[in-house]
Amino acid sequence: MDKYKIILFDLDGTLSDPKEGITKSVQYALQKMDIVEPDIDKLECFIGPPLQASFAEYYDFDEGNTQKAIDFYRDRFREKGMFENELYSNIPLLLKSLKELHFTLVVATSKPTVFSEQILKHFNIDQYFELVVGSNLDGTRTSKTEIIQYILQKYNEHGLDDFIMIGDRKHDIIGANNTGIDSIGVTYGYGSFEELSHSNPTYIVKSVDQLKDTLMGSRVK
Repeated sequence: MDKYKIILFDLDGTLSDPKEGITKSVQYALQKMDIVEPDIDKLECFIGPPLQASFAEYYDFDEGNTQKAIDFYRDRFREKGMFENELYSNIPLLLKSLKELHFTLVVATSKPTVFSEQILKHFNIDQYFELVVGSNLDGTRTSKTEIIQYILQKYNEHGLDDFIMIGDRKHDIIGANNTGIDSIGVTYGYGSFEELSHSNPTYIVKSVDQLKDTLMGSRVK
């Protein structure tokens, strides 16, 4: 594991559990679109993938209605949803330990960069990350492949073997595979073991502690 130098972390479902904020903001957006969904558990599918893809896939919205729904979603998310969120246990300790071992840490998320930066600051973990790369508010750079590729270009003095992507959904693993870097699927988030394994990650772990052990490898004495 000593070969990895730059670690890319997904945000939602990997660093933090955003279920309440995301699902309630989706619920609010749907209500504004005259769709009533009383069970927020049914909206967990929105955690991870780009909103553009999820509104189109799960509610068959065309491009215009998708953008309206995203605007409604962001109205609530900006006000309160982004803070209806909690870090997974031991994440700050993991990040601190990795930073002390001189890994470069980067956030790679489909969530807009501006929201991601506010969430990291809210939890006081922004100090551990050298770079935060998310989507743009205008709907561009939403796919994980585009996001990872952007990061690789930022660190173009490094070879692909120096990078590893960590995430809880297939989109994270597919993005890593598409760009030629290794990946770790975490099953403590919102992607099942089946979803992750079918995407062919380099590793699969079940907990933050196991993630730490995998990343540190022989460095842990």
